Amino acid sequence: MRHRGPRITLSWGCLLGALAALSWRSPELPSQTTPTLQVASILQSNMVIQQAKPVALWGTAPVGDTVVLAADWREAPVWVVADAAGQWRGTLSVPAAKPRDFTQHTLTVRCKKEKITLTNILIGEVWVCSGQSNMDMELKPALPWLRGVVDYEREISAADYPAIRLINIENSFKKTPQPNAKGTWLICSPRTAGDFSGVAYFYGRELLQRLQVPIGLVVASVGGSACQAWASREALAADPLVRARYLTPYEESSQAGESLDSIKTLEKLFEVLARPTLLYNAMIHPLKNLSIRGFLWYQGEANKKDGADYTALCTAMLRGWRRDFNQGELPFYYVQLTPYNWEEKDSTATYYARLREAQEAMLQVRNTGMAVTMDVGEADNIHPRNKQAVGLRLARLALARTYRQPKTLEVGPQLKKYVVKGSQIHVYFAPRSLGTGLTTTDQRPPRHFYLAGADHVFHPAAAKIVQQHLVLTSTRVPKPVAVRYAFTNYPITNLANQQGLPAVPFRTDAWDQ
Repeated sequence: MRHRGPRITLSWGCLLGALAALSWRSPELPSQTTPTLQVASILQSNMVIQQAKPVALWGTAPVGDTVVLAADWREAPVWVVADAAGQWRGTLSVPAAKPRDFTQHTLTVRCKKEKITLTNILIGEVWVCSGQSNMDMELKPALPWLRGVVDYEREISAADYPAIRLINIENSFKKTPQPNAKGTWLICSPRTAGDFSGVAYFYGRELLQRLQVPIGLVVASVGGSACQAWASREALAADPLVRARYLTPYEESSQAGESLDSIKTLEKLFEVLARPTLLYNAMIHPLKNLSIRGFLWYQGEANKKDGADYTALCTAMLRGWRRDFNQGELPFYYVQLTPYNWEEKDSTATYYARLREAQEAMLQVRNTGMAVTMDVGEADNIHPRNKQAVGLRLARLALARTYRQPKTLEVGPQLKKYVVKGSQIHVYFAPRSLGTGLTTTDQRPPRHFYLAGADHVFHPAAAKIVQQHLVLTSTRVPKPVAVRYAFTNYPITNLANQQGLPAVPFRTDAWDQ
């Protein structure tokens, strides 16, 4: 099993281990005066290539040499010529995948007497999975800071899915965009699955079972990383707010001129992981020629107090990714942050709720979807173990919206309107989001509702399900005017539809904006 490099999470114990072995950044390949025939490092045997889109092949060869690209599903090869820098790039058409067709294919790249053969390639669906430690968290435990997913022993032993392939992009950060990133495509089996991202694995397994086509998962994630680190310079500069908030202060600071050769302290590591563009340069830019179906994103903990700016920041990042991959408005399905108590004594603190609100606002961007996880968190564990629910909810979004699978409900109860009736507030949800009806996951009344009157002071409210809506009351608020639901840092909720999807947090006021 290859070395991936130490995991970087928000756990102090994990970071201590990481600092002890900061050889995790990939060394640069030695420069060559005469390029030889090579393919980009992401192109390997055992990979999955995206169905029904041209597959790009690129690499190096001696200047002026003709490179012949061939695939066993095509009758005719394609010829390209290495340019003055020894770079070449070509595309091959790829057929649509047929359900239950797991044929192993071969690609060849030839140049004079040199030949590279890629074998055991599958044609299916490819997704890039990015973010920080909750996307990075593997099926297996990494004690003491990561306990593995729920029932990880059984999950790993049952993970015999050779049509799922995953590559972990090795952790690295660079000041300039890089042409290559390191990693190895793995075939999913009980021997390898323990190293798979839990969220990505459960997502891929559900897609495989529902679509019956191979699934490729490209995981580029680093624990403790901030959103701005995953965005290109061009994307950050294009939005005036984002440029002023994140890019300009960095470029005008002494940090921009610092060497990244060594990091001596935990504080320095956290600070570097918040610097703009560094992870994009090393871990996203090298992937941009890949044909893919879309993106998954689980990030935000490192931006927990950036609620005022996160919508613009993450939107800028996504715009840059879509431009780089140049495949239209690729779907972007993301996880709304799971409840967590940031060691706050005030149980009514709301800055994490405001970040979730900023995440929800990204739904205004075309072809996006949000997986809600308010019911599966662990208030005292920033790495909650129920990654299966997260992966399955992301898969519901893709199945319903990208793959147009019929009768797939992908959202939980979403606020439609509220009506004040004397001392009560009645809350109504969008009909489709109700599924077959409102319920609670523990057969207890819905919790984490708050009412406020004209004084703008919120008090806990009792909630009762009446047919397909809620009735809220509070003895301390005889004349309510506003309602909030799960709008604190770490409320573990129980309100859901009968399909098991949790209600989306909301508030009806904007008093502090």
